[in-house]
Amino acid sequence: MNTEKLKDQLKRHEGFSNKTYRCTGGALTIGYGRNLDARGISRAEAEIMLDNDILSSIDELNKHLPDILPNLSENRQNVMVNMCYNLGIGGLMAFKKTLALIREGNYQQASIEMLNSKWASQVGNRARELSEQMRIG
Repeated sequence: MNTEKLKDQLKRHEGFSNKTYRCTGGALTIGYGRNLDARGISRAEAEIMLDNDILSSIDELNKHLPDILPNLSENRQNVMVNMCYNLGIGGLMAFKKTLALIREGNYQQASIEMLNSKWASQVGNRARELSEQMRIG
């Protein structure tokens, strides 16, 4: 079976949406008609999405904070990417004191500032782990 013709036809019939929507049958849908209520996504698909989102977070950091990321240890870079992934670049940019301290190389105080945030109360152990990772590098 030549699935390329079928694929083209399905794309034409379903259309593409990069955001979820409710189809005419009421199911939560994304992409080319993927019924998330019935099928969800596979672990392999989630891994691909995670890889893409990590790369997107790195791109955002390099675009908005080009003076920070390259000057950090790998562990501290991972903290920044993790926070950007979780908060989005806009949310991360709101950490003005923390970012200023990171620029100064004051990682001890930056780690404390990370915990003095609404984000830290929302994500709990994640914030404590990332704060410690920022502190020790």
